[in-house]
Amino acid sequence: MSAHQFEFRTIAGQALPLSQYKGQAVLVVNTASRCGLTPQYRDLQGLWEKYKARGLVVLGVPCNDFGAQEPGTEAEIVSFCEVNYDIDFPLTAKQSVIGADAHPFYKWVAEVAGEDALPKWNFHKYLIGPDGALVQVFGSRTGPLEEVVVKEIEALLD
Repeated sequence: MSAHQFEFRTIAGQALPLSQYKGQAVLVVNTASRCGLTPQYRDLQGLWEKYKARGLVVLGVPCNDFGAQEPGTEAEIVSFCEVNYDIDFPLTAKQSVIGADAHPFYKWVAEVAGEDALPKWNFHKYLIGPDGALVQVFGSRTGPLEEVVVKEIEALLD
C-alpha cells in the first residue's frame, strides 16, 4: 500500500485523492488554530511557496484531537488561515488523526511505521515520497523550515 490509495475531502467538501499527487512529494501536517504551535502555519506557507514549483505539496489536515485546539467549523478554519497566515496550500476537512475514528491515512501510518509514528500533538508532519511511500516522520516541535525537514524535501525534489 501507499499513501496514494487514500482520499481526504477538501475543506470545501470535494474529493481529494492523494493519487493526484503521484510524482510529487507531499508534507501532510495535522493543524490546529488555537495551539502554541499554530505559528508553524507561516513556515508551512513559506515551504509551499518556495517548493511547490519543484513538486512539493503541503497538505494541512485540521484536527481537534489534541486539547480541543481546532473547535471551529471548516469555514471558520479557512477564514482563520487566510486572515492570519495567508494560507493557500490545500487543507482537508477536519479529521481525527488518532484513535478508532482516525482517518485511514493515519491508520496506514501506524501499520507502516508503528504506533510511535502517530501524532502526539498538533503539527506532526509526514513526508510522502513521489511514489506514495512514507519517507520521514517529524514531530510537532520540529519546525517546517528546520534543516532536517528541508534537506529531506530537497532530496525528494532533486
